[in-house]
Amino acid sequence: MGVLFSYFKSLLGAREMRILILGLDGAGKTTILYRLQVGEVVTTIPTIGFNVEQVQYKNLNFQVWDLGGQTSIRPYWRCYYSNTDAIIYVVDSADKERMGISKDELFHMLREEELGDAILVVLANKQDIPGCMSLKEVHQALGLEALKNRTFQIFKTSATKGEGLDMAMEWLANALKNKK
Repeated sequence: MGVLFSYFKSLLGAREMRILILGLDGAGKTTILYRLQVGEVVTTIPTIGFNVEQVQYKNLNFQVWDLGGQTSIRPYWRCYYSNTDAIIYVVDSADKERMGISKDELFHMLREEELGDAILVVLANKQDIPGCMSLKEVHQALGLEALKNRTFQIFKTSATKGEGLDMAMEWLANALKNKK
């Protein structure tokens, strides 16, 4: 993973990029954050509040904010929107019952003026769980076809296995470069 962040630096220069990792509780946000930072799975507990970590990859510095996804915390996400370059929205592909809530939270957030220029990466996480929704099913359930004026992409991932994260970060690096 360290090699990928070095790539970001060469593309975008020394400016620190602000990235928010958002999604419902239990989606895998903190696991993804620490997978990106240390390259392995770290035992986590539910995030009450937030985790903020500096992640360096290919000499690009990211300030990555992992915000808790519990119902009582979600209204406070907006306090962190200012100066955000990208949003990594994590969805639990095995949690079919809460996909509608996840869609509502995503679109509520994307209507915020402060996030108007933020690039969106949707991670359909937990693809290693039998019976989970496919990438196409997650795309449809979230209504992503409605995003006409936003740079975004969806990726299937497994945070615990590290699958799909490199591809998502590579796409994000290129999207940030093109936005520059």
